[in-house]
Amino acid sequence: MFILDHHKSTELMEAFTISLREKENTTDIKKAVIRLVKKPLVYHLVFWISYFLFNTLRWGSYFDDYWYSLHSNLVEFPIHIILVYINLYYLLPRYIPNRLPKYLVLLFFAILAMSLVRIVLNYQFVTTEVWRESVIKEQSLFGYNYIIAVFIGELYVVGLTTAIKLIIDWVRTQRRARELERRNHETELSFLRSQVQPHFFFNTLNNLYSLTLDKSDKAPETVLKLSDLMSYVIYKGKNNKVSLAEEVTHIQNYIDLERLRYGDNLVAEINISGNIQGKFIPPLILMPFVENSFKHGALYKNGAMPISISLNINSNVLYFKVKNSKGSKSRHEQSSNSGIGIQNTLRRLELLYDKNFNLDIIEDEHSYQIALKITLDEN
Repeated sequence: MFILDHHKSTELMEAFTISLREKENTTDIKKAVIRLVKKPLVYHLVFWISYFLFNTLRWGSYFDDYWYSLHSNLVEFPIHIILVYINLYYLLPRYIPNRLPKYLVLLFFAILAMSLVRIVLNYQFVTTEVWRESVIKEQSLFGYNYIIAVFIGELYVVGLTTAIKLIIDWVRTQRRARELERRNHETELSFLRSQVQPHFFFNTLNNLYSLTLDKSDKAPETVLKLSDLMSYVIYKGKNNKVSLAEEVTHIQNYIDLERLRYGDNLVAEINISGNIQGKFIPPLILMPFVENSFKHGALYKNGAMPISISLNINSNVLYFKVKNSKGSKSRHEQSSNSGIGIQNTLRRLELLYDKNFNLDIIEDEHSYQIALKITLDEN
């Protein structure tokens, strides 16, 4: 019994192995076909075969003689192909756009020469009837009207293929330009984010440094808060999108961290209206405005620093406002770096939203306020 089972299991394993090999072979064949189809050679073959069949059927219908049309096209199409590829891959790249007159002259003589070759080959291998397509019977093989007709026919093929080539090149150029623009945007966004993060850490570490100088008992709690903030910036900051709820939590953690520094002197409110769940936003896009209000906001005479932050979500539109107080000589004016974070954020908004956002900055003698309106992504 054991031997029988062993043989059966061996047969099953062999069958399974053969099945896997067949699947691998099938997959390899599919991949090879896909690679072949993607090659330009296939596109060229498809074009010429399609054009050949169309031309054969068209002239066969015209003459009511498909055999003659087939013979004629078998002679003429090598002429078409040679002329087309001379134009596309020699004359065009070499003389366009800088040497247009020379290109036109060379193209004219190339078409004329190939037209004469076509006339001779057609006479030798297809029919001795000169210019069968015409209602006017030519007596001379190289009659003026006949040469002009053949020349126009070759010019038509050259013009058609040139137009196709130029359109394909234009589409590829546009695609490359869009890809280059996208990569440039991604690079610039990455650079701007890299500027935001050190700026953020620098401010937060300054706060921690102040607490350690004062030997404050709040220092350990500050370290924990800073750890959470750094984790968000490092791991979430590199994402394209984060949930709005995470961004709001990050802002609240930052406010808590600043409250550890300022204590009762900090009067900061964050008011949220609307549903923040299921909404997504670029990470750290709101944070520079909050940082800016803490860094450059002035203290009132009674020692309090009032900062107001509000988020209003209406459908998928976010209205974000930050307002802080100013003194007669605010730190907005005193700091040489006061505009870096806002400028970077504005540039990020332009790259991410193009013109589909509103940012208003309202500043007077006593206050500084920003109002941002953006459209949020939904899950």
